[in-house]
Amino acid sequence: MFFSLITIAQGVNVPPPPPPQPPPPGLPIDSGIAVLFVVALVFGVYKAIKISKKLKA
Repeated sequence: MFFSLITIAQGVNVPPPPPPQPPPPGLPIDSGIAVLFVVALVFGVYKAIKISKKLKA
């Protein structure tokens, strides 16, 4: 009986809600990935042709 009076006397301490998270940075990589892929493909073809010419000589 005494315990119930003590717990009622304490009151309700509700912690404040956490602050909202900041939004993620906006980093568009749509066109950059396509350009990087094309450059890598062209460079790979260039190196393959260069190596095949070197092996034939």
